[in-house]
Formats: sequence, C-alpha cells, structure tokens
Amino acid sequence: MSTGWRPADGPVVCVGETMAALAPTPPESLDGVDELRLSVAGAESNVAMYLADLGRPVSWLSALGDDAFGRRVRAAVAAAGVDVTGVRTDPERPTGLLVKDPRPERTRVHYYRTGSAASALGPDVLDDVRLRSASLLHLSGITPALSPSCRDLVRRALDTPPNSRPYAISFDVNHRPALWPDDATAATVLRELADRADIVFVGLDEAQELWGADLQPDGVRRLLAGPRILVVKDGGRAAHAFSAEDGSEVEVEVECTVPALPTDVVEPVGAGDAFAAGFLAGLLRGDDLRRALRLGHITAASALKVTGDHGPLPDAVTIERLLGAADGDWVNAGQPSPGATADRHRPGRAS
Repeated sequence: MSTGWRPADGPVVCVGETMAALAPTPPESLDGVDELRLSVAGAESNVAMYLADLGRPVSWLSALGDDAFGRRVRAAVAAAGVDVTGVRTDPERPTGLLVKDPRPERTRVHYYRTGSAASALGPDVLDDVRLRSASLLHLSGITPALSPSCRDLVRRALDTPPNSRPYAISFDVNHRPALWPDDATAATVLRELADRADIVFVGLDEAQELWGADLQPDGVRRLLAGPRILVVKDGGRAAHAFSAEDGSEVEVEVECTVPALPTDVVEPVGAGDAFAAGFLAGLLRGDDLRRALRLGHITAASALKVTGDHGPLPDAVTIERLLGAADGDWVNAGQPSPGATADRHRPGRAS
C-alpha cells in the first residue's frame, strides 16, 4: 500500500485541559463504594503520554491551578516523559476535576471544570516556542466546548490553509455532550473544525449522534471530505482510514480497514486517546495506513486493560510481531490469555 501524504517526522505538541480524576476502587458504581482513587485525566495529555511511550518527542501545553491537584497533574504527565515546561500555572483559577461513575452499560463522568484554569486558555497559546519546531499539533473537540476563548484557540489554529501551515494538525472530534449548550451547536462547530484539520479521528457512534443515525464510515468520509486522512473508529469491531493517496496522475481515495484486537476490557475511558496516539506515531515514522491502524489498536488495548486512562504498552518485540503479522493472523496474534473472555466494548468515550 502506498504511504501517500504523511506529517513530517518530528516533535508533537498536544494542547488541551487535563484534570484531576477520582474513580471508585474497585471500579463499581459510586452509589456503593467507600474509596476513590486519585489519578489524572485529559484527552490531549493522554495522547501525549502514549506518544512518549512510543518514543516520540512530545510537549503538552495547558494551564493548571496553583493547587495540589494541579501539582499532581503536572507531575504525572511529566513522569510519563512529556515536556510540561510550557504548562501555565494560574494563581486565580482551579484545576479541573472529574469523577468517574462506572456502570454496567457505560462509564459516566461528572465534571467540575467550569471556570477552570484551562478554560481561560486562548489563541496566544499558539505562540508558544515549542510550536516553532513541531511537525504535528494535536487538538480535540473538547477544547472548543470549554469557553469562547478556547474555541478561538482552536479556530485560529485551523484558520491557516493546510498547504500553508508550518505543521500538520490532527483533531479528535471527542464529542462530550455535557460540555455543549445543545446538540445543534456541537454538530455544527465540530463538523466545521474537523473538516479543516489534516488528520481527523471520530467514533462512528459519535458521528451518528452528531450528524445522522444512519451514517456508515464511507458516509462520514463524504461529510468530512477536507482532511487528508480520516479515521472512523467503529467501537471494538474495527477502524477505517480514508486517505487521498498520490497516484501517477490523480489522487485516488484509499480506504483501509483493520479489525480491533480482542481485549479484556476493565474500563474503556481513554482508549480512544490511546488509539489516536498509536495511529499518529505510526504515521510519523512513515508507516502505511494498515500498520498505523494496527499500532492504534495495540495502544488502545493497553488503555482498555486498566482503570486509569494510561496503561502499559507491550514490549517492543511484541509490538513489532503484531505489526508484522499476516492479515489472516492479525486478530489471533493479539488473543488474550487462554480462558480469558474478550469484551469488545466501545473504546473510550465518556458521557
């Protein structure tokens, strides 16, 4: 398969809010537990941490309160190998907080982030020195939902036409209904922003919620024709990548589909971010779509196996074995241990 367009190999910058996170231990409904575990949670910092795990130089830009939660968040992201020296400390606004409520049907998340330090971010974030040497800027649809200034930040990043940008931009739709005033606003804004990015990630379920219940992956591509590469994630079943590959005379649209690996799911939140990191890492090292999708699935599986958003990756030898497996052996190569039951939950969206 031709590789076609890829972002240049170089540093990545991720921009967005990360919060302190409280989750029941063991992972049961909040109604009946006595203990909560403190961790950190943020879509863009999740991507940054997994990119660091995969050997990519990566920075995270955001703002945190001058409080214990903020110090905890900064230390955790830095410990994963991410450059956090560009993260601001806001002396007046708090660090955001979320509380997870695991339910049999879906994990619910309660946000306490109104007026947070990160909600005051604006377009000036894009003047950070780290972006001068970046090959890729990663954003998500969570940021424009936080405040008008955050929406301006994302719009300014995408205002420059793709061929004139100093770096490629990836955008994960990451629809969080609780953050938007109404469904119509979310649908309009997220489609507008996604269609202007170079690389876009969207779950089939969230595309159906936003833009039409009957949408299938090829229909999402017709709706979002602008991105150079579009990835549609169909829960625990498969991921589809669409790319305009360079042909001898004309651009040819290529679709690549890779089934998900069977995985024992402990808690699904964070797996979508892990998938994005794996896919981006594959693109940055020049992989074709099939190998990039496989690396996305491998990385997502590590998040599905833990109660936090960030789990350990397989060793490098195992990753290369999975990436190099024949198509017919791919799913079996990733089978869980004998006797385990694969739970193919949707990867990583919180309500």
